[in-house]
Amino acid sequence: MTNANDFFYVITGGPGVGKTTLLETLSRMGYITMSEVARSIIQSEMRCGGDALPWGNKKMYTERMINASVDDYRLACQSYARQIVFFDRGLLDAFCYAGMVGMELTKEQKELAVLCRYCQSVFFLPPWKEIYTTDKERKQEWSEAVYTYHVMKKTYMQYGYKIVEVPCVDPNARAQFVIETCLKNR
Repeated sequence: MTNANDFFYVITGGPGVGKTTLLETLSRMGYITMSEVARSIIQSEMRCGGDALPWGNKKMYTERMINASVDDYRLACQSYARQIVFFDRGLLDAFCYAGMVGMELTKEQKELAVLCRYCQSVFFLPPWKEIYTTDKERKQEWSEAVYTYHVMKKTYMQYGYKIVEVPCVDPNARAQFVIETCLKNR
């Protein structure tokens, strides 16, 4: 028997690897997608002049990412139980970021990783220099993007997830790969 969380797939990787484009493609195909909480927080903070930003108050930014990730997970459980849902990053992305900025997670935060489990297979988009760009919300240099990818993989594996590498192909082919992989696991 499958659990509700077996239908919740994380699509992740370092910054600027095409996650959002892939999720937009999946959404156009009729799949349920959950937006990236980190970018939403950055946009909100920039609009209101707040400081919960990766280049500002990193602790506050990380705590907001964790809380927003949990909120999105709970919303998916309430609204989309037993339906395939694709998340643009997951809770462990926030945990990874916390480690990268030297923030110690609380016992309660660590317990969230058990309460908010996604499908064991996590889709990772590898660094892809040909499509990488920075913008006002993504300020990481290429080397930092590659480093983030490797730390992210390590974080997910430490929590018992299986890494599924998504090929560096056009968005439609990536979406087809993701869907076929999901269906193969049913």
